[in-house]
Amino acid sequence: MTPKNIALFFEALEKAIPNPQTELFSTNPYTLLVAVVLSAQSTDKGVNRATQDLFKIIHTPHDMIQFGEENLRNAIKTIGLYKTKAKNIMKLSHLLESDFKGCIPNTREELESLPGVGRKTANVVLNVVFGLPTFAVDTHIFRVSNRTGLAVGKTPLAVEKILDAIVPEKFRQIAHHLLVLHGRYTCKAQKPLCPTCPVKNFCSYKFKTQETPPAYSKNSLKKKMTGPIELP
Repeated sequence: MTPKNIALFFEALEKAIPNPQTELFSTNPYTLLVAVVLSAQSTDKGVNRATQDLFKIIHTPHDMIQFGEENLRNAIKTIGLYKTKAKNIMKLSHLLESDFKGCIPNTREELESLPGVGRKTANVVLNVVFGLPTFAVDTHIFRVSNRTGLAVGKTPLAVEKILDAIVPEKFRQIAHHLLVLHGRYTCKAQKPLCPTCPVKNFCSYKFKTQETPPAYSKNSLKKKMTGPIELP
């Protein structure tokens, strides 16, 4: 994709998705970190269902420590890998209290030193909390980038590095959200909505879906069969 088309690609996405934001529910930087840790191999909707009550009583690492691991497991048991995630959240809460005065660190290295926090989670926190132009390549961004030809790479890290090099400055802070939301609602894994896609003119996907022709209703079919016969 040429630099000009890349700019037009993001302009079209921004027009279709104004003010893009994360769909994970949170009340502050700490609860966002917890939500992102919980979202690994889980859907945002599933995480939000589990945290809507949890975050009414949990606001800080200290709150989580007082809440306890057993109560946390029970609160998030509808989420995949909940036992491991509960253990990691308790550990990172203790570390935040002891090493960071209860605050969320603002560097990738410090974030990735926390249990359960990998590169993608760190990128989300850096982008959403601190406004940094990072690209958290999840399954949606990986699919959209490769399918459209925007950033073709064999691994999430490869795609991230390409995006970091090609995304215009104007869109760097919101590109992550634009691509996630586009992949979630339009450029779906199964049956992408190509006919209504705002960036279809810039997309190199070879198997674009087509609009389904309208089916005949019983009345229109009957009318067609019983109507006057035109003779040559």
